[in-house]
Amino acid sequence: MQIGVLYPQMQAGGDPSHAARFAKAVEDLGFDYLLITDHPLGAAHVDRDPPLEGDTDENNTFHDPFVLMGYLAGVTERLELSTGVLVLPQRQTALVARQAADVDLFSGERLRLGVGVGWNYVEFEGLNENFKTRGARQEEQIELMRRLWSEPVVDFTGRFHRIDRAGINPRPKRSIPIWSGGFGERAWDRAARLSDGFIFWGYGGVDEAVKTIADIRERVTSYGRSAADFGGEYTSLSNLSDNLVAECNGWREGGGTHFAVCTLDFGFDTDIDAHIDYITKVAKELGVS
Repeated sequence: MQIGVLYPQMQAGGDPSHAARFAKAVEDLGFDYLLITDHPLGAAHVDRDPPLEGDTDENNTFHDPFVLMGYLAGVTERLELSTGVLVLPQRQTALVARQAADVDLFSGERLRLGVGVGWNYVEFEGLNENFKTRGARQEEQIELMRRLWSEPVVDFTGRFHRIDRAGINPRPKRSIPIWSGGFGERAWDRAARLSDGFIFWGYGGVDEAVKTIADIRERVTSYGRSAADFGGEYTSLSNLSDNLVAECNGWREGGGTHFAVCTLDFGFDTDIDAHIDYITKVAKELGVS
């Protein structure tokens, strides 16, 4: 099982020096990958109808994932760079395909693209995309991106896209792995039909995630796909004084392939050294280093 770390950009204060220092520490400590979250806009929650139900707002800091991963590709050597998750349907599909291809090329095939449909309707409006059709749009986007990565010229007509005999060049040397994140039946079924793996956030606990990944893999098989290589990632929200080690062991025993450690909301705030000190202890406890 691969063990990674979530980059705490929501609390990193936007200091550009933090990204390189943290990523290098993650790599030097022996972790396998760095997980990067996504929000182009932070929306104020007050006086919204309907209410915004997510846990980020205008006070959280975010870097663009592709810019950040392009930068980190140059300051790391082996660390996998993964989005967890990129809100795909609020972005232009051909542009995402181009950006992902370049990150994969410049990093030496170290990109794993985690995608989700998002929850912030204010963000969709600000990016001129339709919040209500985001699930259907993402399904078409996954199909189209894979074609853009594999075919020199694409002629595509869908519900949301029209590409008239055009392509991206250079293309990636492989089909970039696409994993899905989200909650509920629609997200699980979409992943089983279209994705290479599923990303869980640790709200429901490891036991529930183990049951769900088993169910998703059964669905993968029912759709005529091989479940043997279908990945499962669990992003833990626990710390060392809680049940982080037990969660890691439980996810491994339950068939998980990836486990991400989180440093958010542990009182470290913008002190990146405190975040690094913590993951140093985690690496020792989990047997990473």
